[in-house]
Amino acid sequence: MKFGTIGAGTVALAFAREALATGHEVVLSSRRGPDYLAGKVATLGRGASAATVEEAASLDYVLLAVPWRNVEAALQGLPAWNRRVLIDATNPFVETSPQLVLADLGGKGASEVVAALAPGARIVKAFNSIVTARFNEGPIKNGGRRVIFVSGDHLEPTDFVKSLIESFGFTPIYLGGLATGGRLQQAGGPFAGRDLVDFGSH
Repeated sequence: MKFGTIGAGTVALAFAREALATGHEVVLSSRRGPDYLAGKVATLGRGASAATVEEAASLDYVLLAVPWRNVEAALQGLPAWNRRVLIDATNPFVETSPQLVLADLGGKGASEVVAALAPGARIVKAFNSIVTARFNEGPIKNGGRRVIFVSGDHLEPTDFVKSLIESFGFTPIYLGGLATGGRLQQAGGPFAGRDLVDFGSH
């Protein structure tokens, strides 16, 4: 599978590293353009490349990993989604420094807002609830496997993302559709930022 990313920060790079290690290809993109990403692509190594946001966003599976304040701009002017999959790894923070401040979403879930900005996309919420530093430590903790939550309204892409998480060595836990599950795992929800470990039989 060839994944595109919208954004090339810590979350996108962590995802790319795991995807490349399991035999996938990753096309990074940033609003600063492909040339800006040359160093990151070189560090990631074989299977990684950079392209324009439009090119990366035209792939069948695309990871959205930009700061919340940039989400609307990042999704503007892209090719029609036509049921292609957008993996939403964003969290609705309007500020992250010096403290975390949540956006007022008017009662909507963050992924519902993303879905409205990417009409025709099948949205899967994943990779946002685990703190990137924990993700980078790897899937194994104290003999168990770290948990990554997944929410989505479409069975096929949701199952694919769950299998992808398993291939990375983590335990995927499905929380339901975007309206319910997405809110449980987004920033401010009860499962946001928790370093949970699965000690089940593997």
